[in-house]
Amino acid sequence: QVQLVESGGGLVQAGGSLRLSCVGFRRTLAGYARGWFRQPPGKEREFVAAISWAGEKTVYADSVKGRFAISEDNADATVYLQMDSLKPDDTAVYYCAASGAGIETNPDLWNYWGQGTQVTVSS
Repeated sequence: QVQLVESGGGLVQAGGSLRLSCVGFRRTLAGYARGWFRQPPGKEREFVAAISWAGEKTVYADSVKGRFAISEDNADATVYLQMDSLKPDDTAVYYCAASGAGIETNPDLWNYWGQGTQVTVSS
């Protein structure tokens, strides 16, 4: 059974940083791309960042390029999202996910999801 669990969300002032973690990328998800999505209040879920299983490829949404960084530690079955220079527009529930189809920006193509962690950025 696949279970992804996010942590690290919280309330931060604009310009601050947070580091999200997602555990659960165990052997059953070998070969799956790992990614982060977010859902702002009243909006659709949107792609944030993703990393290939081997870690050789990363993709970012234009809105977070240069501010966010995705990384992985396969030994600990964990994926991270370092978020710097946070803005109020980054306020959302953040979800980690796994995709057997590789890196895709369409959330409908991702197979497994965590329960989400709230990130709130105050101005």
